[in-house]
Amino acid sequence: MVFGFKRNRANDENSNVPFGTVQMPTPPSPPPVYADNDDDYEKELDSQKSIDLAYEVTEHDTLNENERWPTSEELATMVRVADHVPPRAFLIIVTEFCERFTYYGVSGIFQNYIQNGYKVPGSNPGAIDGGKQMATGLGNFFQFWCYITPIFAAIIADQWWGKYKTILVFAVLYLVGDLILTLTALPSSIRSGGALPGLIISMIIIGLGTGGIKSNVSPLVAEQYQRNRPFIRKLKNGKEVLVDRDTTIQSIFNWFYWAINVGSLSAIATSELEHNVDFWPAYLLPTLMFVVCIIVFWLGRNRYVRNPPSGSILLVAVKCMVTGFKQSRKAKKAGHVITREDGKKASWMDYAKPSNMLDSEESENAAWNDNFVDELHRTLRACKVFLFFPVYWLCYGQITNNLVSQAGEMNTGSVPNDIMQNIDPLFLIVFIPIFDKVIYPGLRRCGIVIGPVTRIFVGFLLAAIAMAYAAIVQHLIYTSGPYYDNPGSNHNDISAAIQIPAYAFIACSEIFASITGLEYAYTRAPHNMKSIVMSIFLFTNCGGAILAFAFNPISADPKLVENFAIASGLMGGFAFLFFACFFKYDRKDRMANKNR
Repeated sequence: MVFGFKRNRANDENSNVPFGTVQMPTPPSPPPVYADNDDDYEKELDSQKSIDLAYEVTEHDTLNENERWPTSEELATMVRVADHVPPRAFLIIVTEFCERFTYYGVSGIFQNYIQNGYKVPGSNPGAIDGGKQMATGLGNFFQFWCYITPIFAAIIADQWWGKYKTILVFAVLYLVGDLILTLTALPSSIRSGGALPGLIISMIIIGLGTGGIKSNVSPLVAEQYQRNRPFIRKLKNGKEVLVDRDTTIQSIFNWFYWAINVGSLSAIATSELEHNVDFWPAYLLPTLMFVVCIIVFWLGRNRYVRNPPSGSILLVAVKCMVTGFKQSRKAKKAGHVITREDGKKASWMDYAKPSNMLDSEESENAAWNDNFVDELHRTLRACKVFLFFPVYWLCYGQITNNLVSQAGEMNTGSVPNDIMQNIDPLFLIVFIPIFDKVIYPGLRRCGIVIGPVTRIFVGFLLAAIAMAYAAIVQHLIYTSGPYYDNPGSNHNDISAAIQIPAYAFIACSEIFASITGLEYAYTRAPHNMKSIVMSIFLFTNCGGAILAFAFNPISADPKLVENFAIASGLMGGFAFLFFACFFKYDRKDRMANKNR
């Protein structure tokens, strides 16, 4: 049970309770009685008390009809299932769908917009005529910018506005960027040279809006599910199941990610519009959808669970870590060595606990308590997993730049080359419900629980396979005539349909790596650090964009085979290194679930 800085009051953005106030959870309903004698009854009560202490019990952990608390034996042996997703969470999921419709609708056609000239006969659609390297470079900048801004937005949400207000304000900013992009894509603006400066300004503004939404919307949707403690539910057929929070959060994020990919299909519409009409209507469509996004999100304002801002945890966390480092050095010099309750040697973070500080004055003035240090230590442990994600995002980012250009060098028939990237979300729309409703539950019924580290490892391997396949496709393009390894804006005699397996591998990798990363960031973070941890996970996209900048010199013909092959090799190597470093985490999680 976690105390410290936990707050559970919903719809209270303006709480006057000071930061750091300890709040005790509301006791759960009495445990069931299964005992035939007093001794067994007392044992059952003791078992239920230990279960209470293993969970962060809130006032929402009460029983409804046909529900009861599980025994410790049932916790260890029963298959865990997901609960129903709250209706208010679907409002946020619809909001995310609209936002992603806009994001992918505009960014999905950036490569052509930047790379090619305007209305050039026999060429793919374009506007700026900046070439392949400029298009890839600006695309990487946009990715970098969109995923560094969540850090600042998370601080704003935690310190002042809360998640709901932060999302709403940044959404309005996002809409301004969309309008600038649409207006500067008008034919008169393109011909007068306004397309490039308009694009850069809109990229900066849309990136700010994206950061404000992305760092807060995924924690907000998960917060709509309020029950923490597992419970037994009796189904209509008389069967009893163990409903589990972590499994429910996994399901929520599966559907959240499913909505993202349905929204990303907007690139099909915008690609057709740029190809058959012009760029300004292609940008106008997602701009209008974003108006719908703001309206839908605002309509749910009185339904959402809204936890109040509790102060910027990031600043306190940094000070806490600095204090831990200084105190550990001071303690070692003084010969003051401490051990944990389990008998293991204390880490440098443990010396930041006020109870372990040598200086009593510094201990009294600390802005945190012992429990906060434990939570921060758990957060840092979780964030180690994210260190390997930049290489994954390097591979994933190829979808919107180099794979688009690759399709432009092949025969696509009457289909625009940048419409091929939508094969990825189409696969995800089909695969995610199958994994959520069939594969994962089926494995759990067989007693097979795939831990988050193993799922991420599989996702990394699939991304490596996707890049290896893309390298093979690029080699086939270069060995096909009539233009061979220098096709430019022309097409070699090879069908773009051969790209489909690369997108299928990437889609499967997202289910295992990207969705699990979101779930891991949320479930492993303490309550008051969820926005920060989520933004740190999103920040790994920036690492991928930085790596992509290093690949820019080989992101052009005739070096694209090297580009894909090196990305594949890096991803494969990092996948096995990741598993070697963290495979023990899954085992610890399994043991913790059995012992809780």
